[in-house]
Amino acid sequence: MNPSNDLRISTVQGATLWHDPAGNRDYYGELIAPLRGITDVVVLPETFTSGFSNDAIDRAEGMDGPTVAWMREQAAALDAAVTGSVQLRTPEGVFNRMLWATPDGALAHYDKRHLFRYAGEHKRYAPGRERVSVDWRGWRINLQVCYDLRFPVFCRNRYDAERPGRLDFDLQIFVANWPAARAYAWKTLLRARAIENLCYVAGVNRVGRDGNDLDYAGDSVVLDFAGKPLAESADHEVVSTTTLRAEALHAFHEHFPAMLDADRFALDGLPAGEALPRR
Repeated sequence: MNPSNDLRISTVQGATLWHDPAGNRDYYGELIAPLRGITDVVVLPETFTSGFSNDAIDRAEGMDGPTVAWMREQAAALDAAVTGSVQLRTPEGVFNRMLWATPDGALAHYDKRHLFRYAGEHKRYAPGRERVSVDWRGWRINLQVCYDLRFPVFCRNRYDAERPGRLDFDLQIFVANWPAARAYAWKTLLRARAIENLCYVAGVNRVGRDGNDLDYAGDSVVLDFAGKPLAESADHEVVSTTTLRAEALHAFHEHFPAMLDADRFALDGLPAGEALPRR
């Protein structure tokens, strides 16, 4: 069964300040303040308090630090879930952790599994192990971070595996710091994930130039289950709110049930689901 109610999602495409957590909390706080009462989910970019920097590890906060508290405060103020990733220190190491805060004070998180070897992220940060999906206002939402986008097996939306008789999730969110030099891959892979996973996809990237002199073109987007854009952003600061239609998702699955023909497989930390009967 698909969700019965629509879901409003706001993508927040900003120019993250370099190594300035307090400044970024103020900056993004001002951007999202007008969203109270008009959205259900607010999506900030990857590493939105610092920019994508290996050097930020030295000032990584803990789960009891100001950014986690700020996320909870924003969720309560906006009456919406607020998500985005930050570098967070734990006894197991520092993770690129995607937080999911809700108005009731609850907090979930997903630790980035695929660390960006090309930039040396894997040398300083700890990899996540488990895929994480959250339930929110009748929707099942899968959380992913940047480089995860290149690994379709980990992103795969399976049928009758995590939820009996249903796909694993209805919406997949990618938060990113994806440089303009690889913008074509960003745009192409987001569409591929939506098409193959038969779900809505939201990809949120930053804009501007960072402290490594890398430029970011934004290209944040909300896609439907056929890979068609519902909202697209260019290379400037922008906050965009889009309504995801539950009935449209249900009708598409009824009309084009490709999930019933998908291959079964197992993945670390995930159930494989029951095998389909032979025909």
